[in-house]
Amino acid sequence: MAEKKKKVGNQGKKYAEAIAKLQVGKRYSVAEGFDLLPQVAYAKFDETVDVAFSLGVDPKHSDQMVRGAMVLPHGIGKTFRVAVLAKGEKAREAEAAGADVVGADDLIERIQGGWMDFDKMIATPDMMVAVSKIGKILGPRGLMPNPKLGTVTFEVAKAVKEQKLGKIEYRTEKAGIVHVVIGRKSFGAQKLRENFSALLATIVKAKPPTSKGTYLKNITISTTMSPGIALDTADAAAVSGVA
Repeated sequence: MAEKKKKVGNQGKKYAEAIAKLQVGKRYSVAEGFDLLPQVAYAKFDETVDVAFSLGVDPKHSDQMVRGAMVLPHGIGKTFRVAVLAKGEKAREAEAAGADVVGADDLIERIQGGWMDFDKMIATPDMMVAVSKIGKILGPRGLMPNPKLGTVTFEVAKAVKEQKLGKIEYRTEKAGIVHVVIGRKSFGAQKLRENFSALLATIVKAKPPTSKGTYLKNITISTTMSPGIALDTADAAAVSGVA
């Protein structure tokens, strides 16, 4: 028990030291923020780097939902296991593209039996009636194929390659927050900035026509364990070419 308290105390001390490096109330430029990030990231493992956008939308209204998917320029530092539900030629295309598991009714039966050794699922449109049988299994895990996210498609080879690269999904959560992983600490400032800029440009393009007032309200970057670094939204928009 004493050892556990010591570990918690050490983590609290490191966090306090990290947050002391940030100026209270300051919104940093994109360059400053990503240069500062490794200074406040104190964990010994290769932490993920996250960005949180606070948007001027009300996700309670369907016409103000911001949702989509994209492949970041440098991926996110993780390889995903991809399962594909397809038949015939499309199944062969998926296998050739590097899908980890390909099947049809047989794969659905495996999933119904409890097998879930995959991170992403792609399905051809003609398989969606069959996919509904496992909707209650896939849905809560965020694995249900969705045409808006490019995971219901006849272009299975393209979809598999994108998912293997680490295609990210984004959507507004409560209070209009979009929270996305954009890489790992080991990527370095330049790659992280490029991933961030690509994501921000996509988020801005996805602005709902019904959104009024300020759209980009706040942007914060952080690692798994670090305190958040607030970014200047005007500078971020300018750097990403969407000002």
